[in-house]
Amino acid sequence: MIQKVPFSEKDTGIIRRGRPFVKMHGLRNDFIIVDGRRQPYTPTTEEVVRFCDRREGVGGDELLIIDPPRHATATVTPYAFVRIFNPDGREVEACGNATRCVGWLFLQESNDNEVVIETLGGLLGCRRVGEKQVAVEMGKLRTGWQDIPLAHEMDTLHLGISAGPLQNPVGMNIGNPHAVFFVDDLDAVDLTIYGPQLQKHPLFPEEANIGAAQLIDPKTITLSVWERPGALTTACGTGACAAVGAAHRLGLTVEKQMTVIMPAGSIEVELKEDGLLVMTGPVKICYSGYLPVID
Repeated sequence: MIQKVPFSEKDTGIIRRGRPFVKMHGLRNDFIIVDGRRQPYTPTTEEVVRFCDRREGVGGDELLIIDPPRHATATVTPYAFVRIFNPDGREVEACGNATRCVGWLFLQESNDNEVVIETLGGLLGCRRVGEKQVAVEMGKLRTGWQDIPLAHEMDTLHLGISAGPLQNPVGMNIGNPHAVFFVDDLDAVDLTIYGPQLQKHPLFPEEANIGAAQLIDPKTITLSVWERPGALTTACGTGACAAVGAAHRLGLTVEKQMTVIMPAGSIEVELKEDGLLVMTGPVKICYSGYLPVID
């Protein structure tokens, strides 16, 4: 009798293997990570969409590609450049949970306690603060109307738009655009109804991440975020930083160390005296494998 080779042991034929990847998540915000430092990787928009699809691909909130660093300064040499793609194939500047995940990989790879990551949103410092706990220097909030950006000049502390119980948000950018609405009862807000309307509001030419936040006490915020390109996320690192920044801009708190509680868990956000925001939270590895080959 001829012994058949199990399909799971075949390298070619039935199963065609694409690029190796690592799947990670930060508070269930999950990412497909591909290392392109030795062999460049430039997926098409169709491939990014397929890979992030949870039925036809690996599934993920974003696809991350690690490239060699592009720029070094007199004082800083970045460890790597990280490109970030949303599930619709759009490249974005920043993602806090993603930065924590790749930051942990770089810290393990380098055996250092600190690394600097280069992104379209700037240089982000990462440091090890515990077992699979990473702190990321997210930079400073940009609050000018051109920086968010908005469709026209206006006061970004009071954007004046609304949908249902969400009224008059604070606008800002921390690598990506955010509008933060403070509410009295977050549990009573269905962001799946109002988030899509506000995300695509004409005021936001590049759309915006929509956050609904409730101040529990001067040191604690609960938060839910509807993210571009159109999904209710379990956690959003930049959204947490934006919520803390919005609370300070509105005068709701003067506390510099705050806990932001999201559906999948909490992260710590520190607002330093120079305006720099530092986000600290957990990371986890899901699995590794090979991206599917799209015929």
